Amino acid sequence: MSQTYDIVVIGAGPGGYEAAIKAAQLEKKVALIEKNAVGGTCLNRGCIPTKALMHSAHLLEEMKNCEELGIKAEQVSVDFGQLHERKSQVVGQLQDGICQLLKANKIDLFQGKAVITEPGQIKVTTEEENLEISADKILIATGSVPSRPPIPGLDLPGVVTSDEILEGAGKEFSHLIIIGGGVIGIELATVYEALGTKVTVIEAMKQILPNLDKEISRNMAMILKKKDVDVHTGAMVKQVAECDGGLAVTYEEKGKEVTVEGDGVLVSIGRRANIEGLFEGEPLVETERGAIVVDENFKTSVDGIYAIGDAVYRNIQLAHVASAQGISTVCHMFGVESELDLSLVPSCIYTSPEIAAVGMTADQAKEAGIAAKESKFLMSANGKSLISREERSFIKVLFEEESHRIIGANMMCARATDMISEFSLAIEKKMTLEDMASIIRPHPTYAEGITEAVEAGLGCSIHSAPARKPRK
Repeated sequence: MSQTYDIVVIGAGPGGYEAAIKAAQLEKKVALIEKNAVGGTCLNRGCIPTKALMHSAHLLEEMKNCEELGIKAEQVSVDFGQLHERKSQVVGQLQDGICQLLKANKIDLFQGKAVITEPGQIKVTTEEENLEISADKILIATGSVPSRPPIPGLDLPGVVTSDEILEGAGKEFSHLIIIGGGVIGIELATVYEALGTKVTVIEAMKQILPNLDKEISRNMAMILKKKDVDVHTGAMVKQVAECDGGLAVTYEEKGKEVTVEGDGVLVSIGRRANIEGLFEGEPLVETERGAIVVDENFKTSVDGIYAIGDAVYRNIQLAHVASAQGISTVCHMFGVESELDLSLVPSCIYTSPEIAAVGMTADQAKEAGIAAKESKFLMSANGKSLISREERSFIKVLFEEESHRIIGANMMCARATDMISEFSLAIEKKMTLEDMASIIRPHPTYAEGITEAVEAGLGCSIHSAPARKPRK
């Protein structure tokens, strides 16, 4: 059996299924191939399951401290199985929604493994049959899988990645040791700590969340330590071994070898492109370090074959990046102009408080030779933050010194992940501090902090103490 399509998309994660829908909107004949469940890593083993668990964890923390709010609750307990059942319900509902969208857009969904045999030709193996599919264009959106560094002992029982810890009924631990203090590691550290698990984080870099603003990293480290999470930075894991208590992780810190014991180890040191077995024999396209090399239009070295998302070499591994790239690439394929700005990518971390950033950091501006200044507002003076008992929260704005044009923002506060888009718009539209300050934001809201942060750059923040004048 052979079928022909205008475009075949391989991978039904956020990048893949949104690209398929965009192509269908352009009245193209579309096929979408997925060997597992639709939604990809983000929906099934990443963003959505993590945030579902974090919502439960945050609610539990509120209940534990509710007496401060005038509420008394007794015998508050955790049903670990029910937590994961609820998570699975959310995932299932979103999966159903995607399938309905694909059907409504008349996209042919093939549940099976895809192999690109030659340009324009794909072999699909499903449970029922083997298919040969032809396509004018092929879009690779196969995502990524967790990386496992060459550390002895990572194949032992009890050593898991984020895939295993988030799928199905999850994994329950009394002491979880997390190797890696990046976004995934820190988000899961906050979940397990809230559920009563002892957590140890071991990060090789000098700070956790190493790609973020230094003040944000320091603040999050202090919040975690206050919650009795054991955080070690500048620490290199040497091995994992079995012991009477379960697993022993040996790491080197400040020139000394240290061993910590727990009953579970989470390996969270990044993800790698998932293209193994995608081609028949050697990859048809150019690759680098196991990922696909593309040009500025996400075209590979072979005409008619494109790649987006985590499968791409040196790409930003975020679901919304893959989605934007998928839509933009489909537009380029079929000669339609895309209005998406792929250079401006907000990053979000769903800890408590939330973290979000977009645009340049102060260090990046300095390296680029841009004369920039930073203004800051402490959210301890924000009424909504005080009501919800947010701690160590702030909003920082980076702007060009002369023009006052906003070029970056870092937020560590409640609803930061929702509010960061206001700064994305400001940077995209080249807005100034004055432009942002001219907007009336409702009271009481977290968004009032945005007004205060931009007004601080103008020296007129109402709810900040006047800046001290330097002594003459």
